[in-house]
Amino acid sequence: MNALTRRRFLLASGVTGAAALAAGSGALAYSRLLDDADHAEAPAAETLVLVTLYGGNDGLNTVIPYADPVYHDSRADLAYPAERTLHLTDALALNPALTGLKRLWDDKRLAIIPGVGYPRPDRSHFRSMDIWQTGAPTNPATTGWIGRWLDSVEAPVGTAVSFEPVLPPLLVGRRRIGSCISYQGLDLPPWIDAGLVADLGRPEPGEPEMQARGAAAYADLLELQRVVRDADDATGAPKANTEPAVPATGTGGESVLPAQLALVARCVEVGVPTRVYSVSLGGFDTHADEISTQELLLRQLDDSLTSFVERMAGSEAGRRVTVVVYSEFGRRVRANASDGTDHGTAGPVFVLGHRVTGGIYGEQPSLTDLDQGDLKATTDFRDVFGSVLDSVLQADPSRYFEGYEPRSLPILGSG
Repeated sequence: MNALTRRRFLLASGVTGAAALAAGSGALAYSRLLDDADHAEAPAAETLVLVTLYGGNDGLNTVIPYADPVYHDSRADLAYPAERTLHLTDALALNPALTGLKRLWDDKRLAIIPGVGYPRPDRSHFRSMDIWQTGAPTNPATTGWIGRWLDSVEAPVGTAVSFEPVLPPLLVGRRRIGSCISYQGLDLPPWIDAGLVADLGRPEPGEPEMQARGAAAYADLLELQRVVRDADDATGAPKANTEPAVPATGTGGESVLPAQLALVARCVEVGVPTRVYSVSLGGFDTHADEISTQELLLRQLDDSLTSFVERMAGSEAGRRVTVVVYSEFGRRVRANASDGTDHGTAGPVFVLGHRVTGGIYGEQPSLTDLDQGDLKATTDFRDVFGSVLDSVLQADPSRYFEGYEPRSLPILGSG
């Protein structure tokens, strides 16, 4: 195929995937990431996967204080009866949608930190998420806490990767930034042959550089689609290019988590030297009809996480993966008049993986000693992130939180 024919194809084929040209001109290509594995020495390094739940997940209906009568009195129709919950202790239980996480709990591979937040909480989605991702609750910051770590180690391209359409502030440093590779692959019309598209990725003598990069991106997205499709076929999950039942909200996040984690799993298994991955799930802003919406989202989260953790348990590299799940805030203690809950403060954080020492770390916030109707945080979020910086990335956490000295949480063992 000559350069002129290929150029016409790129302009007129009707292939869905405008992101291909953007990927060719800026973002790190997935194929480049996989190529890094071929040139990397056998890694013994740990890997961190950060899962962001955008919208403010209701922590009280995720890790449920089922034995507290105040919980039931405050929420009326939103409170789960004790017999429906998945009991962890004589006081706390998981949402009934989280059956896979309950199995991980029983296997001591799930740590739960309740009541995680920060001083003087902000109930704005955008400001609160900015605080969690920059690690700076006092003053606005221009870098993320992972970005500052990238700066400190002079990280090469590909050390931190987001499988999301937009690079999160979390991965932005002053001199180094993470790479962004959208999980969305290439949707081919039925009259386009996949082999023809793959051929487009081959270099043509004498063609302009930007045209060559844009063409190569088509083949790259085709590979993304194959990895995601294979993961869907293996798990029975909904196809990643179908409309999700609950769309992501304007507060950020994507509604298809299995596709993102499938790409992470592939990278880990082939030996890509990336140390940090960022993925997300959106739609948790449950001001109305919370029960059905949150259960659907938590079930998707549960299926995605447990499939990923079980897959990672099958390889040496996978057993060095630690997953941290967080949201920008929890919800208010009392239900609103629309069968939902409004923006609140503290919420639980999950840590999963082979190295995790399962259990509850920290105290469940009081439902009576409140701050203007909201929970008082019992664990600072920087303590959680500082602990994984120390244990997973082997970094001194006191360097990355603007003077705050994180308290170490013993959530990770030696593996």
